[in-house]
Amino acid sequence: MPTFCAPDGTELAYHVSGDGAPVVCLPGGPMQASVYLGDLGGLSAHQQLIMLDLRGTGQSATPEDAASYRCDHQVDDVDALRKHLGLEKMDLLGHSGGANLAALYVERHPERVSKLALITPGPMAVGVAVSGDVRRETAQLHKDEPWFPAAFAALEAIVAGKATDASWHAIAPFAYGRWDEEAQAHQAAEAGQKNMEAAAAFGAEGAYDPEATRAALALFEAPVLLLAGEGDLNSPPPAMAEFAGLFPNADLVVQPGAGHFPWLHDPDRFVATTAAFLG
Repeated sequence: MPTFCAPDGTELAYHVSGDGAPVVCLPGGPMQASVYLGDLGGLSAHQQLIMLDLRGTGQSATPEDAASYRCDHQVDDVDALRKHLGLEKMDLLGHSGGANLAALYVERHPERVSKLALITPGPMAVGVAVSGDVRRETAQLHKDEPWFPAAFAALEAIVAGKATDASWHAIAPFAYGRWDEEAQAHQAAEAGQKNMEAAAAFGAEGAYDPEATRAALALFEAPVLLLAGEGDLNSPPPAMAEFAGLFPNADLVVQPGAGHFPWLHDPDRFVATTAAFLG
């Protein structure tokens, strides 16, 4: 397992798989070990995947200063990895919460990114809001599923500000294209892969300046892929269309039937889209 040192001395790990041109992959969660990404549905057959374990997750060390978990502070970690790999410029892929980190990296180092792939991205860094009505409408795509009534009731409680821990557990099926054994195993593994202290600090006050980030992204002329899942409540297509519109050279692709992890249940479609963009 290769490692490198962050600017503050924290030893960070990354995992390499596949052949082809490298793409640095930033996991979400937020602050979940990169193992949940797998090989992104077989993307490793087309690209060399460099999966970073963010500080305090996976095989990376825990930093001395917990404040360093904040998203904007981790931009330096990503650039340290680029330098460690000897890359003048890099293709960068961010999933979910990791897309916030990718957006902040582009804001600070636009000249270091040759292509940017945002997979079902979290929109906090750019201030894109997702309304309760959009989440309800997206949820209706699953209305014929046997788990839908309980999950939708939990969603209503969340939208109304009356969420309990049980509510968040009940809406888990909405994150997946199918709530089958593979999805349930993927979701069950999350608790053991996520650093909850780090997750709480990731988006802490001061982490984001959406106005400044939007202004920077408007000047970023490199190609951008924004891939949304048709049924993804976390990053629903209408919000993702707004996100894509922040870039001058972005393509929005909505993967039919996909949830928040689009490589799981239709890997061929996901890989075809992403490999064509990165290739």
